[in-house]
Amino acid sequence: MNSAGRRRSLVFPREHGAWGILLVPLFTGAAVGLLAGGSAWSLVPLGIAALGLFWLRTPVESWIGAAPVRARTPSELRLVRHTALVLAAVSVSALIWLFWGGRNRALLWIGAPGKRIHRSGHRETDMAECADGCSDDRGGGTDVDCTRCVFCRDRALEWHGLVSLGLQCLFAINQIQFVQLRIRAAHTTDRSEEISIGRGFLAGQVILMALLATACAGHLFPCYAAIAFLPVLLRGFVWFATESKPLAIQALGKSELVYAGTFGMLLVLGMQLP
Repeated sequence: MNSAGRRRSLVFPREHGAWGILLVPLFTGAAVGLLAGGSAWSLVPLGIAALGLFWLRTPVESWIGAAPVRARTPSELRLVRHTALVLAAVSVSALIWLFWGGRNRALLWIGAPGKRIHRSGHRETDMAECADGCSDDRGGGTDVDCTRCVFCRDRALEWHGLVSLGLQCLFAINQIQFVQLRIRAAHTTDRSEEISIGRGFLAGQVILMALLATACAGHLFPCYAAIAFLPVLLRGFVWFATESKPLAIQALGKSELVYAGTFGMLLVLGMQLP
């Protein structure tokens, strides 16, 4: 590894799958929140904090010697130390911005950016909009009607965020299982041995399809959202049907990142369809 490549490895996260697990929930949650009327401005500190804290892990591990690529020379130690301190300062500043004045505390409980943020700051606007809607629909709205309207809208948005989070957890479990399967089966060439190693993964695929079918039947989320799982489900079954190839871990990470991005886009589109 050349000097420039080594310095990048000391400070930049190397796991493609981890980037996907971070960015896909952030993107899909933000998209669901924005499409449902959330505030785009509050996504700025949330995104900075999420990216900063994720990035911070690599230079800290390199600094304390817990990473595969460790800082050894004085210049490398200065690099990882300064990078870690800058990222820590940026992350803390973003968190202070995000929660300033007691705002967005619900994020601590649901852990998803789909939650309605700055709700109290937009209360009067929401009430005015609801009053117009109530007047149009019922010939005159009351404070109780308007309060119910705002409450139901926020509850619906929270439900969309929780459903999106749950679906992404299922996707992440499937993706982790597939990567582990590929690693365990890296040196196998016999089809029966691959099937033996992958029985748990195949069972997980079947369970995932059953869960999606049950949720669709129970109208827990738009059935179009289940289409987002189609590429990864096909990827899993096709691997058992095709000829084995040597494991290229970096290529696998990049392909799984593409699958994660595809899943996120399909999920956002599916959640918006009736």
